[in-house]
Amino acid sequence: MSFIKWLYILLFIFIINCSGNKVSNYHGIKQLERKFEKIIIGSTNKNDLLKIIGPPSSISDFNKNKWFYMERLKTNQSLIKLGTQKIKKNNILIVELDNKGILKSKKLLNLKNMNDIKYIETITQKEFKKDNLLYNVFSSLREKINAPAKNRSK
Repeated sequence: MSFIKWLYILLFIFIINCSGNKVSNYHGIKQLERKFEKIIIGSTNKNDLLKIIGPPSSISDFNKNKWFYMERLKTNQSLIKLGTQKIKKNNILIVELDNKGILKSKKLLNLKNMNDIKYIETITQKEFKKDNLLYNVFSSLREKINAPAKNRSK
């Protein structure tokens, strides 16, 4: 009887320690949608962007006046799905500045704009043939190189 009592106590402690709140992982700049509304094309400059949003997450290698701000929120789904995470927010703000540093264009991409990329799984055929003279020369060299060490010492 005491074993069952201890089992109930341990089970009770385990259940109490379980949290009902979902664990969230936030990456990037928070509340990007609200900050998107604060910046105005033609009047906001680089310094204003740095004050309102902060430094960009990434700057384009090809165009130094194109800045990217990213926000991603992942949450755990449920205890049944064993901790797999679901993307709740995925926002990317693309800001382009002119040569004077004034905002030229802005674009906000969200979770609905994400695309599933499907890969083609075709097999590429090799172009060389095994009966080629060059193949035979290299394969004989490979066999000599990979020969056991006892044969090389003689």
